[in-house]
Amino acid sequence: MNTNKQRKLAVRSARRLDGGWTFIETLVVLGIVLILTATVGFTAMKQLAKAKTVAARSQIDSLQLAMQSYYLDTGSHPTREQGLMALREKPTLSPVPNNWDGPYMEKPIPDDPWGRPYVYLIPGPAGMPYGLASYGKDGVEGGEGEDADTLSW
Repeated sequence: MNTNKQRKLAVRSARRLDGGWTFIETLVVLGIVLILTATVGFTAMKQLAKAKTVAARSQIDSLQLAMQSYYLDTGSHPTREQGLMALREKPTLSPVPNNWDGPYMEKPIPDDPWGRPYVYLIPGPAGMPYGLASYGKDGVEGGEGEDADTLSW
């Protein structure tokens, strides 16, 4: 009889252990998962913003190289009306460069990482022959963080 009682107690203990998770335990696990997900998400968003700024800097550098090649071939920079498209297709607007030997960009002229065309200034600021700019996420000159300008000067 003693062994019979021991078996019943063992079966009851096993049932309690196999009963699954309680509602509170489930909520605690979900809370931990949500906290970890939020932390990773916010970190990823910061890195994405930084990556867009780095991409803008890299694209401006590529455009500057193309502008230098254009200048070496033609002796001038594209006019405001010709714009950056002169790096990809021979300008048809006056003055048409005689020694154009492009395209100077293999791919179409990119928009900035926020989807807006790069700003082409001629003459450029501070005595520069031209300037290239991306006005950041907000698209307005000036700003900080992700709204900060990326400039060629």
